[in-house]
Amino acid sequence: MKTYVTFGQDHVHRVNGKTFDHNCVAVIESPSSEEGRAKAFELFGPKFCFEYFDTEWDEKSMKYYPRGYMEVE
Repeated sequence: MKTYVTFGQDHVHRVNGKTFDHNCVAVIESPSSEEGRAKAFELFGPKFCFEYFDTEWDEKSMKYYPRGYMEVE
């Protein structure tokens, strides 16, 4: 299952050498939506906008994220 995480203007994070910000969508692989959400908080704390699960994510939203998808490792 994938969890998609979006960020606000002031939300910038460096994780494993990658920069996550408002221009990209972080993608977290996890066995369940609950674990994906927990991993988002573990990595980014409370500084992200929203998290979406496979069934909720709308691919059309990608027009707002010019840096595209970024896998979290």
